[in-house]
Amino acid sequence: MEILDTIMADYGLSPLPRDTVEAMAYIPYQQFNSKLYSPSQALEAGTAYPVLDKPFYGSKCRGGKND
Repeated sequence: MEILDTIMADYGLSPLPRDTVEAMAYIPYQQFNSKLYSPSQALEAGTAYPVLDKPFYGSKCRGGKND
């Protein structure tokens, strides 16, 4: 059973508030995944957690030239 399912079942908590408000940022509970980067890969990525490795490519995302 996922940790999120356990929290919801045992404590009645959801990952987001019941009554969300427009234009308000909400961050869901982060689930721990046992996969970790090696120390050298973590230093290069800036995080030990692959799920948090979200590189920014700037205008390359839109097909622009960003060399």
